[in-house]
Amino acid sequence: MKKLYIANGLIVNEGKSVTGSILTEGNFIREIFTGSERPVHIPDAETIDATGMLVMPGVIDDQVHFREPGLTHKGDFATESAAAVAGGITSVMEMPNTVPQTITMDLLKKKHEMASRSSRTNYSFYLGATNNNIEEIRNADPALVCGIKVFMGASTGNMLVDNQESLRKIFAGTSLPVACHCEDEPTIRANMQAYTEEYGDDMPFEYHPLIRSREACLKSSSLAVSLAVEYGTRLHILHLSTAEEMSLFGNATPLSEKKITAEVCVHHLWFSDSSYKEKGAFIKWNPAIKKDSDRQALIEAVNSDMIDIIATDHAPHTLDEKRAPYTKAPSGGPLVQHSLVAMMEMWYKGLFTLEKIVEKMCHNPAILFQVEKRGYIRKGYYADIVIVDPASKWRVSEKNILYKCGWSPFEGYLFSSTVQTTVVNGKIAWNNGELADNINSMPLTFNRK
Repeated sequence: MKKLYIANGLIVNEGKSVTGSILTEGNFIREIFTGSERPVHIPDAETIDATGMLVMPGVIDDQVHFREPGLTHKGDFATESAAAVAGGITSVMEMPNTVPQTITMDLLKKKHEMASRSSRTNYSFYLGATNNNIEEIRNADPALVCGIKVFMGASTGNMLVDNQESLRKIFAGTSLPVACHCEDEPTIRANMQAYTEEYGDDMPFEYHPLIRSREACLKSSSLAVSLAVEYGTRLHILHLSTAEEMSLFGNATPLSEKKITAEVCVHHLWFSDSSYKEKGAFIKWNPAIKKDSDRQALIEAVNSDMIDIIATDHAPHTLDEKRAPYTKAPSGGPLVQHSLVAMMEMWYKGLFTLEKIVEKMCHNPAILFQVEKRGYIRKGYYADIVIVDPASKWRVSEKNILYKCGWSPFEGYLFSSTVQTTVVNGKIAWNNGELADNINSMPLTFNRK
């Protein structure tokens, strides 16, 4: 079996940063050497000199939209997973709002077949909840399904779950993590009507956080938490965006024992409402990016462990779609290629430690979703590894963007670090700015009783 030797890097893992080397064999990590244990050379292994580099577990992104099937003019498994490995992401959990929507186990298995042919990252898929598919949810295969996705805010088609009885059945009917998009739809609709009547379809994008308001977020998140408490549900609230919502979460319990957990996305840690004037539709997300005080509260919540996971909500749209007036421009944007280097930038600014970034982007998704043998640099674990050069600057431009949509909200930004190498299951997937020819991904498996 092929061996890979990553030599003399600073290994950031399990709350520590130590100089060491890693030997992989086949799909797995065979040995980890630190200090005087390190061999100078392993003759039958391909060697990567990681001197001066940071060596981390591959990022597990628990919230992406790769757009296949049905929306492949925006992105597909091949293009978006290529961007992901270029960004140090080795595993993804993909969302169900495709065409057709992934709301049955049969459709979910078909997605597995598609991904197996072209995804460069390891993969799993959420089963989407509707007002009337409770039997599919009850029969979801825990070996195949990372979680149940519930849109408690606006969505496409019939995936908005707005029936209280249906919500109760969903929260009571599964032991899998229930991942919720929480925004109160009646509040949003009332706000949209009022602002459209006053400003028309081409209103400034600065009104987005007033339409998809903090009140809409808190009302819906509070409902999700109350239902989870009532039914003992394993609840994971996605892409939090307000300071007020932090009151719903605690930080004392180890993650493995938490029943209610929280996620923030990179864009809510990076941008604030002052960015709308420059970026417009390119930072139009749901939930909306809000005030700088919210951004600061989210940063503090990551560091205090109220927020458990950092993800992307990668959701590409075409440039033509994003250039439409406010009411027509879709929400969402591409992020997987730039999420880790953006977090590294926040490390440079002193907002997070390297160990905290690895905890929230690598370790905790593995713990929360009970992913088998991933998320850590450990002997016997799958060799999903990312090597980052912390002193290699590069500027985001149209020429180096790998997303199928061809744009990024970070375009023009000069990042201070570079993802040098990404290893997926023991094989190099990205190295020195080039994609490897091979695809070595696998479906994620889960250690669930």
